Amino acid sequence: MTQSDKEKDLRIRSHVISEGANRAPNRAMLRSVGFSDEDFQKPMVGVASTWSEVTPCNIHIRELAEEAKKGAKEAGGAPLIFNTITVSDGISMGHEGMRFSLPSREVIADSIETVVGAERLDAYVAIGGCDKNMPGCMIAIGRTQVPAVFVYGGTIRPGNLDGEDIDIVSAFEGVGQYNKGSIDREALHEIECHACPGAGSCGGMYTANTMASAIEAMGMSLPGSSSNPAESREKLEDCRKAGEAVVKLLKQGIYPKDIMTKEAFENAITVVMALGGSTNAILHLLAMAHAIDVDLTMDDFERVRRRVPHIADLKPSGKYVMQDLYEAGGVAAVMKVLLKEGLLHGECLTVTGRTVAENLEEVEPLREGQQVIRPFNQPFRETGPLVVLKGNLAPEGAVAKVSGLKVSRLTGPARVFDTEEAAAEAILADHVKEGDVVIIRYEGPKGGPGMPEMLSITGILVGKGLGEKVALLTDGRFSGGSHGFVIGHIAPEAQVGGPIALVEEGDIITIDSEKRELSVDLSEEELERRRANWKERPLPVSRGVLNKYSRLVSSASRGAVTD
Repeated sequence: MTQSDKEKDLRIRSHVISEGANRAPNRAMLRSVGFSDEDFQKPMVGVASTWSEVTPCNIHIRELAEEAKKGAKEAGGAPLIFNTITVSDGISMGHEGMRFSLPSREVIADSIETVVGAERLDAYVAIGGCDKNMPGCMIAIGRTQVPAVFVYGGTIRPGNLDGEDIDIVSAFEGVGQYNKGSIDREALHEIECHACPGAGSCGGMYTANTMASAIEAMGMSLPGSSSNPAESREKLEDCRKAGEAVVKLLKQGIYPKDIMTKEAFENAITVVMALGGSTNAILHLLAMAHAIDVDLTMDDFERVRRRVPHIADLKPSGKYVMQDLYEAGGVAAVMKVLLKEGLLHGECLTVTGRTVAENLEEVEPLREGQQVIRPFNQPFRETGPLVVLKGNLAPEGAVAKVSGLKVSRLTGPARVFDTEEAAAEAILADHVKEGDVVIIRYEGPKGGPGMPEMLSITGILVGKGLGEKVALLTDGRFSGGSHGFVIGHIAPEAQVGGPIALVEEGDIITIDSEKRELSVDLSEEELERRRANWKERPLPVSRGVLNKYSRLVSSASRGAVTD
C-alpha cells in the first residue's frame, strides 16, 4: 500500500479483532488459517462463494473464488473465502424439491449476512451461479452495508445435437414432444445427453442471465462481466478484477447504498425489458430494493416498460443464447445503445468508482452484422415484454411475459387445479383443451410453500402444441425458460384468501395483455359470497425451513421477502 493508503485505516469493522491485547484469542484463530502480523493491519475482505457440485451453474466457482482472493490480496486486502449454499432449479423442477428454490434465496442472503456480520468483514466479493444466487447475494449486500462487488459465474455453452444448438429448455419441451408422440424415447434421451455440455448457468435469457444483466446495469458488477461465459479467460479476469475493485471501493468510501439507488434500479429494469428477461426479475428486484430501503413497486416496472422497446432475439421466445450475445458485444454494448437512446441514467455510480456513462465510453459498440440485437427502429415490440396485469382476479398484480406471443387476449373457461401435479396429469391425459384457462393455485409464497416454478408444465404445453392455445395462471412462478401464454405471481395468493382461491371450474376468465387486465366474470357480490364461505387451509408444512418461510414470507407483489 502507498503512504496515503496507510494513513487511511480501511479496517472499518475488523479493527475490533485486529487491535488490542484483549483480542489476542480472536487473532489466534486467524493465525491458524494463515494470517500474519502484517495481515492484521489490512482490511479483511471476504469472498462469498456459491461453489457446489450439485449443479453445473456452480461447479467451477471454487476456481473463480480463488481468483477473486488473488485480486483482493494484490490490492492490499487480507482475503478469506467462505461458502454458502445453492440449489439447482433445473434439477429441482417439477417435483417437491422446487418448493425449496425460492427459500434458498433467503438462506443465501441470511448466511452471507451472518458471516459478514460475525467475522466483522470490511468488504466482500460475492460470486453466484444458479438463479437464486444473484438476488440472494444482492439482498445480503443490501443488508450488510459494507463495500461489495457481485460477480456472475457465467453462462454455459450451448449444447449441440445434429448440428443444432439446444439447452435445458429443449429437454423440458422434449418431454411434451415425447408425450405427444412427435419424438421417440431414444430421441428424448439424445436431447438429455447433449443439452448441458459443461459448467455455467442455463444459456438463454432465463433467470440467471437476466439477473446477472440487471446487476451489471445497476452498477454492482464490473462492466462486461455479466455476459462473459463461465468457461473463459475473461471470467477468471472478472473475478480477479472484482477482488481489486472491492478494496478500491473501501479506499474511496463507496458503499452499496451509494450505487443501489432508485435510478440504478430503473437502469436494471430498462436492461431487463430490452433483453426480454425473465418474469422472476420483477420478484427479485423488488426484494433487492426492499433490502436497501429503495421504494420500488410493480407500478415502476410498468412505467419503465412503456418507454423501453424489446430489441433482443434471445431464448426462450427468440433464437439466440447468452453466448451469442457475448460474441455480439455483450450486455455492456447493449447498455451503450440504451444510453445513446436516452433510456439509462448515465450519472449513476458503479463499483468501478465511475458512472455508468463513464464506463460505457470505453465499451466497444455491438459487432457489425450481429443478429442478436435489433435496431431501435425495428424492435420486436415497441414496449417491454414483462407486463403487470391487474383486475378482480389479481388486485395486487400479476406478471405476464408476452415476448414472442402472437395472441394478446384470451377469454375462456377456468380449469381449476390446486396442485401442479394434478394439472400436469390432466394435460398429459388430454383433458385440457384449446381455449381453456388452466389455473394452478395454492402455489404462492405461503401456500406452496416457496412459490415453485413451473417450467415442466409449460414445457409440456409447448411440446404438445398448446403453448398459445391454452392460458396458464398461477400464484406460483414460471422459470425464465418458460414461454407461452402464462401469467404468474398472482397476488394476493390463494393461501391468504386472494380471489384466485374463489374461482370455480367453468368460471369465465379474461386475460388481456394490451389492457393489462386479469379478471373473472363474477360480480363483487358473488365474490363476497364465495369469500364468506372460503376456509383458510393449514400451512402446508408444519416444521423446518419451509414452515419458517411460509410463516414469514410476504406477498409476491412485495418481492416475497422474509424480513
